[in-house]
Amino acid sequence: MNSEINKIINILIGGEAGQGLVTVGQILAKGLVRSGYSICVTQDYQSRIRGGHNTFAIRVGADAVRAPQESIDLLVALDADTVRFHRDDLAPHGLIVIDEALDITDDGTLKVPFRTLASDQHTNIVALGVIAALLNLDEKVVAQTVADFFGKGHREATEANGRALGESYRWAGGQAVAFERLAPIAHPPQQLMMNGNEAIALGAVTAGLKFYAFYPMTPSTSIALALAGWAKEMGLIVEQAEDEIAAINMALGASFAGAPSMVGTSGGGFALMVEGVSLAAMIETPVVIVVAQRPAPATGLPTRTAQTDLEFVLHAGHGEFPRAIFSPGSIEQCFELTQKALQVADRYQGPVFILTDQFLADSYRAVAPFRLDNRPLVEPWSHEGVGFPTPYHRSAITDDGISPRLLPGLTEHLVVVDSDEHTEDGHITEDLVVRTKMVQKRLKKGEGIRAEVIPPELQGAEKPDLLLVTWGSSKGAVEEAAATMRSRGMRIATLHFPQVWPLVPKYVIDPLHEAKQVVAVEGNATGQLARLIRRETGFHIERHVLRYDGLPITPEFILREFNP
Repeated sequence: MNSEINKIINILIGGEAGQGLVTVGQILAKGLVRSGYSICVTQDYQSRIRGGHNTFAIRVGADAVRAPQESIDLLVALDADTVRFHRDDLAPHGLIVIDEALDITDDGTLKVPFRTLASDQHTNIVALGVIAALLNLDEKVVAQTVADFFGKGHREATEANGRALGESYRWAGGQAVAFERLAPIAHPPQQLMMNGNEAIALGAVTAGLKFYAFYPMTPSTSIALALAGWAKEMGLIVEQAEDEIAAINMALGASFAGAPSMVGTSGGGFALMVEGVSLAAMIETPVVIVVAQRPAPATGLPTRTAQTDLEFVLHAGHGEFPRAIFSPGSIEQCFELTQKALQVADRYQGPVFILTDQFLADSYRAVAPFRLDNRPLVEPWSHEGVGFPTPYHRSAITDDGISPRLLPGLTEHLVVVDSDEHTEDGHITEDLVVRTKMVQKRLKKGEGIRAEVIPPELQGAEKPDLLLVTWGSSKGAVEEAAATMRSRGMRIATLHFPQVWPLVPKYVIDPLHEAKQVVAVEGNATGQLARLIRRETGFHIERHVLRYDGLPITPEFILREFNP
């Protein structure tokens, strides 16, 4: 094998649903992370149980990898269609790995005798071994990763996996393949492999989540699966409801009783939850709602990605009431902002949103272990009502709009809420003077939410020639494209919004006006963040880089817009 080093390698494993390519991809990705590398995984799959063309792409390097890549360095084809669909994306130095039984005659092809090296049920392990050997991964690390992935099973199965892996390593090591390998990392740092939905689940648990309700809907479902796996150990209730209407109302009931609560869905499911959003605002009950975006309208492309629901979530719910909307752009932000969302919902007693998408939800990354010390827990039951005046007013009008919150059954006070307009003690009213005061009281909480908003992240040159503005999961692609343009001599900066609402003009006016040109980069067709910026600041972003075909924004996609 060629001993030269390639700084970043993009591996794409392709095949039909049911061929086990995700298993190969996950084990390989975990082996790379354990070996000390940075990764960015992109999963592309069709809405089918079996069949249909699926891919699992891993971009890997010793330095930080922040975004997916379009050109392919190593194409692992579990079927002939994979070569047909992706051969045009193969880099000039790229290599195709394929079963020798398939009739493929492309140059730069390594034909693997899968059935000679192992039985049919172990072809995935053979593919894994060949890839790992080509990348120069330590066989012991990969073998342990395989053992950990499959757990403690039958000894015969474990031994068979080990033999198949060893045979594939030895076979690949004997091939004269001109393929650049990864540089070994002498002292691999301790890292976790985690995708966006797992990070959201972990962030919620570490903030004090106690109740999660959902109805399965791609790409949000794996949040529930992660939480369900920890439920017994962490004292969680994870409830699959009969529909999304029931899910949000279950969460509101649990939250009213004192359990920090969250629901997860996608755009179509959120459409059914909207009345519950207004209910949360009226009864001033905390709830966090994760909306994992995918292409729409209607069912759209249910397994692809998009950033199309910002305006929907911003305006969802009848009536006027404050809200916060977070839009994480990395695994670390998924963790941190979910904690923040639960805290804000608890403090301001109403609905708070997290906008993610299929790309970030399913994208595995290498992250440093999170520090959990000194993180405040959401514990609404900590107030026992001692010293509160009688009668207790759940909706008492206060200077900041936040009423003292007690929990029913945990205090001698009577706790009353009502979905109709109500008096301070929670009872229904049609007194229009009271109505006006209550609207003002609820809106007053928006000032507090606004005061602790997370400002957008500004990186790069001061007074740049070009400012790229984005939000959510496009963060990595925008930053990498900016780095490439910077290396070409451009004065460039980026502005990423990890929180898209409230949008506070003072944090964005100067960067927008100081740049010679401002371009919005978004995963939608209408420039929803750019329109929101114009509404709130008066600044019109004239140029856009928009992607809405269902694929994630890549650095190459952005660069083509500037260098067609």
